[in-house]
Amino acid sequence: MTGHNHGLESLAKLALIVVLLGCIAPPSCAAESASAARQQGQAGGPEAWFHTGQEALNAGDLNSAEAAFRHVLSLDPQSAAAYANLGVVAMRRKNWEDALSNLRKAENLSPKMVGVRLNIGLVEFRRQNYAEAIAPLQSVVRDDPGSVQARYLLGLCQLFTEQYSSAASTLEPLWSQMSGDVMYLYVLGIAANSAGQKALDEKAMKQMLQVGGDSPELHLILGKAHLQHQEYDAAIAELQKALAARPDLPFVHFNLGVAYMHLNDDEKAEAEFRRDIALEPDLADNYEQLALLYNRARRDDDAEQAAREALKLNPRSANAWFVLAKVYQRKGNNAEALKAADAAVKLAPSDQNVLFLRGQILQKLGRHTEAEADFAKAKSIMAASENKDHEALDEKIVPSPELKAGP
Repeated sequence: MTGHNHGLESLAKLALIVVLLGCIAPPSCAAESASAARQQGQAGGPEAWFHTGQEALNAGDLNSAEAAFRHVLSLDPQSAAAYANLGVVAMRRKNWEDALSNLRKAENLSPKMVGVRLNIGLVEFRRQNYAEAIAPLQSVVRDDPGSVQARYLLGLCQLFTEQYSSAASTLEPLWSQMSGDVMYLYVLGIAANSAGQKALDEKAMKQMLQVGGDSPELHLILGKAHLQHQEYDAAIAELQKALAARPDLPFVHFNLGVAYMHLNDDEKAEAEFRRDIALEPDLADNYEQLALLYNRARRDDDAEQAAREALKLNPRSANAWFVLAKVYQRKGNNAEALKAADAAVKLAPSDQNVLFLRGQILQKLGRHTEAEADFAKAKSIMAASENKDHEALDEKIVPSPELKAGP
């Protein structure tokens, strides 16, 4: 979490990957797994159980699918196909740790299964481990250059890790398939702009305005741009246009909530975040922003509950840990406050606010030498920062979960 990287935070995170990838089938190992399974046993053996599991998986019966694939492994512990599909089962449950464990086993047993590596990349993307997602996604693009999903995810991961030239090079070949999609064009323009590739940036932006027309997605982009420039009334107007055209468009209510937060209209902000939660119950960012809002209002119990909801969905939320630390500090529970502050520092080691907060907590606990070290580091970062008046992590940066939502 860079905190002050305006190039990435204020530009790269403005597009809508959910809309962009809505027409792309989720990654599947089904074809490769079925082919592998045919080599693993006769009827009534592992192959039959695999077929049973595949049918259950296709029908959405995850419990039966898991049981069948585990039975395959009891008969054939070296079945890469069974491990691959157990990984898919875990992915559909959004149990990323189990998914990655099973997919890694499948990869070790059968390194040539491209679908397994695609799913590994997707799991790392969903865990926000963008650097770790690059290698498996690169291998998929190398072995299957026509994989739109792998190429797009790779481009995003390169963007998030500030490899702008690589991101532009990865994304540009998708032009023939996706130049009619305003969101792809916006992402490509971001990468090109950040890489200093002016011609590609202008090409993408020109095409975006041409195909965007009066689409709700374009109004959302314009609303985000106004938000970043602190033009909150104009942002709300654009976002309302997007909402009028498509009431269920992801992230519109979220961004309205952010706009109202900046206008200190907490009641409207809270209502918008709650509306977005109704549409996107798995989006941690809504709970994170509610936690920040409640923390600002000193609604400690509400702030703690919202922060914990955010952490259930995204344990890597530095803002949620920051809010928990603030709440426990105010309640005088400095031991728990320090645990939360430590977690926030681990995720955002260069943010002066969390360092200063941890210094305060350490001071209360009598650990003065450590506290002074945190204060000194916070002051050094603050002196080098353009934004010296943050109350919360990234408060001046418009939060944008759109790109990180995944396919």
